[in-house]
Amino acid sequence: MLDGVMLLWFILTALSALFVGLDLLLGRTPEAPVLKWSFFILTLFTGPLGAFFYVLGCREPLANTHKAYVAATWRQVLGSTMHCAAGDGLGIIAGAVIGSLLTLSPAMDVTLEYVLGFGFGWTFFQAFAMRDMAGGNYIKSLKMTFVPEFLSMNLLMAGMLLVGRLWMPAVAGAHSPANPAFWFIMSIALLGGFLCAYPINWWLVTHHLKHGMITVGTPVSHDMEGMDMSAEPPHRPSSGVIFAMGAFSVVSLAICIWALL
Repeated sequence: MLDGVMLLWFILTALSALFVGLDLLLGRTPEAPVLKWSFFILTLFTGPLGAFFYVLGCREPLANTHKAYVAATWRQVLGSTMHCAAGDGLGIIAGAVIGSLLTLSPAMDVTLEYVLGFGFGWTFFQAFAMRDMAGGNYIKSLKMTFVPEFLSMNLLMAGMLLVGRLWMPAVAGAHSPANPAFWFIMSIALLGGFLCAYPINWWLVTHHLKHGMITVGTPVSHDMEGMDMSAEPPHRPSSGVIFAMGAFSVVSLAICIWALL
């Protein structure tokens, strides 16, 4: 039964990735390059659901309507979460592959996944790719993106652990990257992480701590519901509130790790 489901999933994933990749190459979506890569990477792992998120949340339905189309808050948050899941998820899955090949202990494996997920998501997908929003200053971009990346990563990792660590032991050979079940379970785990990270991304986007969708060719300050990350965001939460949200994300991840290892 599972073999048939996986075969269908991989076929749909290949078709979905082909559709999203060609659509982005043909310029149907005037998005920032980093978000285009996010859509494609996410679809590689989440197949038809990733393609569905792309079409529903960002694909321009008619020419010159992208900015109005993505203005809805839920679409802004969807784009932010897709960006997070693609960058962090790619690092986490790479860590899982390396950990399996090196036969690391569960604790070392989770540590490697977190370091690679957070490191890649923060230093490249967030700070480097979005440095124009910090006036082109990479160091400043690192400082501005650390908190939103930290909060989002913690919840994404918690969701992925819940799915992956609970399911893999029940499927023979699923811990090996040579087994298709490994990739299928990691794909579903990424979807679980996506769902867990969506609420915190809603909070981050609506409190102007993280970007949403970006329409190429329009000013940043008009593009993300009035947010310009190179300036102090309006209605920024107090440091106490931000600390509390950070503590919540850390505790959530810690509980998952404690329960599963």
